[in-house]
Amino acid sequence: MQEITSVNNDLVKETVKFQQKKYRDKENKFLLEGFKSIEEAFNVGIEIEYAFVLKEKAEQYKFLGEKVILTTEPVLKKISTTDSAPDAVAVGVKKHYDNSILNSAKKVVLLENIKDLGNLGTILRTSTAFGADAVVLFGSECADLYNPKCVRSSVGNLWKIPVLYIRDIHELEKYFSDFQRIATLPRAEKYLKDFRCTEKCLIMFGSEADGLSDELVNFSTDSVKIEMASSVESLNLSISCAVVLYKLFL
Repeated sequence: MQEITSVNNDLVKETVKFQQKKYRDKENKFLLEGFKSIEEAFNVGIEIEYAFVLKEKAEQYKFLGEKVILTTEPVLKKISTTDSAPDAVAVGVKKHYDNSILNSAKKVVLLENIKDLGNLGTILRTSTAFGADAVVLFGSECADLYNPKCVRSSVGNLWKIPVLYIRDIHELEKYFSDFQRIATLPRAEKYLKDFRCTEKCLIMFGSEADGLSDELVNFSTDSVKIEMASSVESLNLSISCAVVLYKLFL
């Protein structure tokens, strides 16, 4: 079993580069930090290139076979993006989906220009839990799905649901023209408690700061809002998503 203990090792330096989006995009790879993320990725078939593992924890990662590289805490601290180093950091190959998968989808979540990485990871986890068939990231300013913070906050659910990037409204029209298209709006006339979905529905959420664009509001066939105390102006995006999906998808 290979062992690397120097923070100046070439592979360590190469691994650190995956903290940057431009390098993740160039190499089509990303970082996995901690046992849960690595195990979940492995179990759903994500290709693991290699994994730096704390020597004392090697037994826990036997499922990775020869991909394991024994190492020390200083090395893990250098390649990790967390405040306290996990007991393993792996490099995986990104998983891509073709947009044609939407042809068979019935329950789809759309997020427009979502920027908060923690929210994105949590919404992916929530969408999986409540039975969405896919998540669409719409617009040119969406957060990077493979940012380490998003990977961590999805808690292993990043690869259990297809996630697709769509930049153009005409492509949305191509896939969702026969869907009920629901805009979530703070000033919608219909309350969530009284709302029902048709068999095929697209539920659209806007960014944390700006909400849904006029383009998507005009694209919608319905709008809905969550009933809440008048003293509260709005909910966190991931909380709103959880409430809406629980009500409409289950």
